Amino acid sequence: MAFKPLLLPLLLLLISSLPLISSRSELHDYPPLADGLAWEFYDDTCHDLESIVRAHLRSVFDSDVGLAAGLLRVFFHDCFVQGCDGSVLLTGSDSEQASPPNQTLRPKALQVIDDLRGLVDEACGSVVSCADITALAAREAVFLTGGPYFKMPLGRRDSVTFAPAADTIASIPSPRSNITALLKTFKDKKLSLMDLVALSGAHTIGVGHCAAFADRLYPAQDSDMDPSYAKRLYATCPTATAANATGLDFRSPDAFDNMYFVDLVNGEGLLASDQGLFGDERTKKVVKKFAGEQKRFFRKFVRAVIKMSQLDVLTGSKGEIRRDCTVPNSAAAGLSAM
Repeated sequence: MAFKPLLLPLLLLLISSLPLISSRSELHDYPPLADGLAWEFYDDTCHDLESIVRAHLRSVFDSDVGLAAGLLRVFFHDCFVQGCDGSVLLTGSDSEQASPPNQTLRPKALQVIDDLRGLVDEACGSVVSCADITALAAREAVFLTGGPYFKMPLGRRDSVTFAPAADTIASIPSPRSNITALLKTFKDKKLSLMDLVALSGAHTIGVGHCAAFADRLYPAQDSDMDPSYAKRLYATCPTATAANATGLDFRSPDAFDNMYFVDLVNGEGLLASDQGLFGDERTKKVVKKFAGEQKRFFRKFVRAVIKMSQLDVLTGSKGEIRRDCTVPNSAAAGLSAM
């Protein structure tokens, strides 16, 4: 059937206005959903939610693309401690943010989530949880820096408490962890070896500070590190106590791609926990496959991050929808009364 002259431009316009499901967003092997979560949870109550989040973050990343990694890291640290419940957003002297593993979370990334909270509330009222806003921000951090588009299940509710410091320290892997320790941490979260390697690929964006890898340079260079790469790092960190930072993936630090795995194959992983993935026979094969095929990495990353996004979620009548992401509603009400 031939299209009439006026219909063809209309058809092209219609195609171009479809949701952002590009060549980077093939049909993914999505895992099952946890009870209470849904792909279109806010369709009736906040239909423009994802557009609001994407538009704001596109503007944010235009000014500071490093915040993409910051938001992704906030999401990981939220999910690994007490589940994906927004507890990492709560403030206070004993909060998760005060615990050593979270003291390097970017304050600006946390502020971006607060800003999104305000924009979403203005459009829809207080119907979207801080936990879901954090999850969507992480998804956009991946997509807007060149990674795959994927659906994010929604319907999480916010916790009213944060985890004890001991739980936070025990739950978040150290940059110096060996693969045996990492595999145990992931197994405790019902995440697999494949999930470990795929989620580690999030280090394709972002930076690491000298303190996180100085022990690979001082007092002696790590034998697993490429000498030319080590020379670069010595220039960035001339002493063990230098306060500088460098890209976790030095080939393309601002692009979500598979170059992180290419780095590992060449002995150019920044953190000990990163380079260990190639040094350990249990994970080496997966690293090599991801280094050789970006689409494979994207598929496995999407499945892994959606699995992680459902860790110990609060749904239904559990938890609450925080009006201020930094304090439980009861505390916010008390402050308002004062």
